[in-house]
Amino acid sequence: MRDFITPSQGTANNKQSVQDTQQTYCNSNLSESAYAESAHNSTYRGQGWSTQRIAITALLCAVSAISTLVLEFPIMPGIAYLKYDPSCVIAVLGGLLFDPVVGLTISIIPYLVHVATSSGIYGTIMAIIAAVSYVMPPVLLYRWHKTQRSLIVGLLVGSICSIIACIIGNLLITPLYTGMPIAAVTGLIVPVIIPFNVIKSVLNGALTLALFVPVSRAFTRSIKH
Repeated sequence: MRDFITPSQGTANNKQSVQDTQQTYCNSNLSESAYAESAHNSTYRGQGWSTQRIAITALLCAVSAISTLVLEFPIMPGIAYLKYDPSCVIAVLGGLLFDPVVGLTISIIPYLVHVATSSGIYGTIMAIIAAVSYVMPPVLLYRWHKTQRSLIVGLLVGSICSIIACIIGNLLITPLYTGMPIAAVTGLIVPVIIPFNVIKSVLNGALTLALFVPVSRAFTRSIKH
């Protein structure tokens, strides 16, 4: 009977120990990730429109509405009526953290307050068109594949969709509500409409990428506790 381990046995045991440690570490990370995802799903998706989900969605809608009234500012020199606000960022974050339905809700409800402002129905409709077309692509793509690359691609697709939607919306809606000839609207596409929406999309994308990780971590911590 031997009380010692031969070199080959020691090597085999060491390898097995390393493999067990790595497996335990991977399982731990997987378990933690699965727990966070499971907790996220059960808290926000599994319960449908629970009281908590409604309350947080309402809060995000309120923050978005306030941002459209308080945080808007012109981003193109000499064109004061075209203003930027971060409401789309809030809608994208809401959709990423919850699901597309929440993103769609935050893309519509906050803008309804503008019916009673100088923007009127025309401005409200245009804002909703721009928001929905920008928000839904990144939310849907990220829901399908949760990676940074999918989010970036989604933001790019959303930017393109929003620009196209705004061009079409201006061509169809602006003449009806303002009486401006279609030819005059067409003349604004290249010098005004496209540049404004490109700048707006770049700002929205940069803010979304900068805020998503810390906001997501904060939500995950709040779920765990």
